[in-house]
Amino acid sequence: MAAAADQIDRERRIPEPLIDALHDAGFFRLLLPRSFDGGELDPVTFTLVIEEIARGDASTAWVLCQTAGCSMTAAYVPPDVARDIFGDRRAVMAWGPGPGSRAVVADGGYRVTGTWSFASGGRHATWFGGYCPIYEADGAPRRRPDGSHESRTMLFPASRAQMTDVWRVIGLRGTASDSYSVSDLFVPKAYSMARDDASERRQPGALYCFPIVNLFASGFAGVALAIARACLDDFVALARDKTPRGMSRTLRESAAVQGQVGQCEARLRSSRMLLLQSLETIWRDVGSQGVLSLDQRVTIRLAATNAIQNAKEVVDVVYHAAGGTSVFQSQPFERRFRD
Repeated sequence: MAAAADQIDRERRIPEPLIDALHDAGFFRLLLPRSFDGGELDPVTFTLVIEEIARGDASTAWVLCQTAGCSMTAAYVPPDVARDIFGDRRAVMAWGPGPGSRAVVADGGYRVTGTWSFASGGRHATWFGGYCPIYEADGAPRRRPDGSHESRTMLFPASRAQMTDVWRVIGLRGTASDSYSVSDLFVPKAYSMARDDASERRQPGALYCFPIVNLFASGFAGVALAIARACLDDFVALARDKTPRGMSRTLRESAAVQGQVGQCEARLRSSRMLLLQSLETIWRDVGSQGVLSLDQRVTIRLAATNAIQNAKEVVDVVYHAAGGTSVFQSQPFERRFRD
C-alpha cells in the first residue's frame, strides 16, 4: 500500500491488483457478521487494523473503514437478503448522504429516486445504499408512531445506479468518493433497513449494539492518527540531518523543534490512548450488558473527534516545521498534509 500511495493519489483510485489483494485478505469484510463469512471484529481491533493500513495509505484505509461500516447492514436485513448481497466474497457496499432523495411506498417495496454523494469506495462497490425519507403514494410523509418522518436505507445493485465522477479534490483523492443516482428504481421492502434500529437488528453479536456511525468515527480517527504518526516520524528522521538555510545547527539541535516534537508526541499518544481505552472499556461493558448507552455513544464520538483534531494539529505543526521540504511531491509531507 505504501508503494502504491503516490499512484493512488495521482489516479484517484485504488489500483485493481491492490483491490484484489484486499479482497483475498478479507479486508472488505471486517465488520460483516461471522454468520456471513465476515470478521465481526470488535471496535478496538477494527480501529487498530484501519490505523495500521493508513500507515501505508490513508485513502485505502478510509475506503476500507467506510465500506466495512456499510457492511453492518447485514445485521439488519433478512438472512437471505444478506446472503444475496454479501455471498460474493468480492461484495462491497458503499453509500453517502443524499439530501433530496425520496422513497415512495409501492406494492411490495418502494420507488426510489435520488442522488447521493461522498460514496467512498463507490468505484469498487457491488451494492449501494441510499438513505431516503419515506412518502406515501399520495405524497404525504410516512410517519412513525412518535410522529417523526420515517426514513430507511434502500439497498440496490451498483449496476442499477448512475455514477458521476466528481471527486477532484485536495486530499484523500484515492477514496473516489463520487456521486451516484437512481430514478424511479423499485426496491423490494426486504432490501431496505432502518439503520441502527434495535427492533430490526437480527444478529446477536455485541458489535451490532454499536451504531454504524460510532464505528465510522473510530476507524476514521485511526486513519487520522496514522497519518499524523507517519508524518511526525518522517519529520524526526528529517530533523536528524537537515540544516535550515541560514542556520548552523540541524533541526534536531533546536530547542524549539525539540519542544514541538515533544508536544506533538504527547498529543498523539494521549489521544490514541483515550480512544482505545474508551473503546475497550465500552466493548467490555456492552458484552456483559447487551446495550450501548447514550453516554457511551457520546464518549466514543468525543474520543474519536479529539483524536482527529489533535492529529490534524500535529500534521499542521510538522508540515510547517519541515520548511521548504514539505512542498515537494517527492517528500511524504505534502500528501499527508492534504489527506
